[in-house]
Amino acid sequence: MSVADKYEMVCGLEVHVELQTKTKIFCGCTTEFGGDQNTHVCPVCLGMPGALPVLNREVVNYAIKAGLALESEIAEFSKFDRKNYFYPDLSKNYQTSQFDLPICIGGRLEIEVDGEKKWIGITRAHMEEDAGKLVHSGETISTSNESSVDYNRAGVPLLEIVSEPDLSSIPEVLAYLEKLVQILEYIEVSDCRLEQGSIRFDVNVSLRPLGTETLGTRTETKNLNSYSSVRRCMEFEIARQARKLKAGEKVVQETRTWDEGQGITLSLRSKEEAHDYRYFPEPDLPPLVIDREWMERIRKTLPELPTVRRARLQALGLPAYDAAVITQAREMADFFDEALTYYGDAKTLANWVMGDVTRLLNTNQCSVLNSPISAKQLAELLELINKGTLSGKIAKSVLEEMYSTSKDASAIVKEKGLAQISDEGALHGIIDTVISANPQSVEDYKAGKDKAIGFLVGQIMKATRGQANPGLVNQLLKEKLA
Repeated sequence: MSVADKYEMVCGLEVHVELQTKTKIFCGCTTEFGGDQNTHVCPVCLGMPGALPVLNREVVNYAIKAGLALESEIAEFSKFDRKNYFYPDLSKNYQTSQFDLPICIGGRLEIEVDGEKKWIGITRAHMEEDAGKLVHSGETISTSNESSVDYNRAGVPLLEIVSEPDLSSIPEVLAYLEKLVQILEYIEVSDCRLEQGSIRFDVNVSLRPLGTETLGTRTETKNLNSYSSVRRCMEFEIARQARKLKAGEKVVQETRTWDEGQGITLSLRSKEEAHDYRYFPEPDLPPLVIDREWMERIRKTLPELPTVRRARLQALGLPAYDAAVITQAREMADFFDEALTYYGDAKTLANWVMGDVTRLLNTNQCSVLNSPISAKQLAELLELINKGTLSGKIAKSVLEEMYSTSKDASAIVKEKGLAQISDEGALHGIIDTVISANPQSVEDYKAGKDKAIGFLVGQIMKATRGQANPGLVNQLLKEKLA
């Protein structure tokens, strides 16, 4: 038994989500990613004396939308507070956030790991402004001789979503994060680009002896921006804490940072409590009052969420795996649903979407939103197969041509003369020719070797360049050889 096996891990998560508004939370500066350092700034987001903030209404709309999707209670009365701390990325020496009266209260999210479902509680979600970004001379803060500050990100609107400490394994943590990101993408409140820092994860980890209920001392590792980093960070931190406990040492409550290169966590600062931040109400912003009409107006904009959509597709006959793959991204699910309005066989459609369509998109590094093949065009191609105009094999080559040219399947079939041959009269002559040219295969079939007919069918398909109707060929061939 390893050291870590003697303990139970308890984890809670804080997820910082950049809301995809065009302008910052309290000023009109752009939220566009990139740009030269300190060019997306103004007196408000730089905290210049006399500059006053004005709340961006769209930030509130997105926060309400996220809260509703997470089954949170939307507070009718909330307020902003000043979270005071001294750090170079805060030019004001305080962060405008929400403390005791957040916009979203409670909530839950269901995860599934190894076939087992579990509800994870949401403590709260609150709005706040992002801080600036330290630009280090070395790879990490701990290996740098100097750092500069880029305030372009300061004032970008964030929604911080705080979970209950309900997560007890790394697979549960990853399932929670993936499900949360999927929901946020579905409701289009964030672009969720982890590589650009649009979502950042703070991981709170503690250990307790197996069979006990009292929570252990936790550490918080901040600003992780990939699932891989979360997994590796937790593996290291669980092992580190377990070694300390086994040696009779105490785990210190602190904030830690993740060193991606070394694959270790490092102490950053002692963990602050709420009173250390000297929270007090933001005097330059009035309280936020949200009436039921406002909330219901936002509720009507919610799309069908992934879990509900997956269940609907399964009710149409799709296996659970197919439904999960199709609904993983909203854009693909929308494409599938649109195609389904033109072509009713959900399973056949799913096979093509998950197979050849996805292969073409991935090969060309193309989003389904920019696909040269529309949902309607794909449905029309599948209808040609149903009608017997195309064989499945020829249809795959037609799909390739559709991707290259954006032409309809029917136009390509006509231009290239690819229509499947279903004329019995035309096939009889070809079948007779193949039978005459392959007497040994004919004898083998008549002697009971059923595989011989496969060879003959193949020769007929070759002679017709794959355009003969395979079912009809089999039928006519067997009739002639009877």
